[in-house]
Amino acid sequence: MVMTTNTNTAATTGTTTTGATTTGAVTLAGTGGDAGGRTGRIDFAKAAPKVFRALVGFDAAAREGLDPALVELIQIRASHLNHCAYCLHMHTNDARKAGESEDRLHMVAVWREARHFFTPKEQAALALTEAVTRVADAGVPDDVYAEAAAHFDDAELGHVLALILTINTWNRVALSTAKRAGTDERR
Repeated sequence: MVMTTNTNTAATTGTTTTGATTTGAVTLAGTGGDAGGRTGRIDFAKAAPKVFRALVGFDAAAREGLDPALVELIQIRASHLNHCAYCLHMHTNDARKAGESEDRLHMVAVWREARHFFTPKEQAALALTEAVTRVADAGVPDDVYAEAAAHFDDAELGHVLALILTINTWNRVALSTAKRAGTDERR
């Protein structure tokens, strides 16, 4: 996910919209946020542009070499677990545009009961996504990690882990800056 801010106005590279100009992939125009007379939440990309650009770069690097369908499944599952409607809406739409079936999209949240919709490799990635996303509950169990390692070589596994870390970060950015589902501001 390439994250931006919390209004419905988007600015793409080199474009100025409602006073926000992008310097990287995408930024958004947002409203400031504290009790001192401002309403809304910060525009993360504007408030911390170096951090935002670093996260965009980390996200792009994490995806390298991974199957785009797998990328979206991982991002959808983490977004379910984190209750991030903004990212869930974005990544289900991205998956549809990439040709993902509605059947599989509907089954991601209950993949363990619908394993026949997913390859063993996808199941291993979904299990690892759940373990890393819920790391505070029980760490990452050895059996979950071993199953993922059986399906991915070291480089792929490193990218899968990085992708899980980035989507969890994007979910937290979206939730803490009150992003609204249906307002994909990358465009």
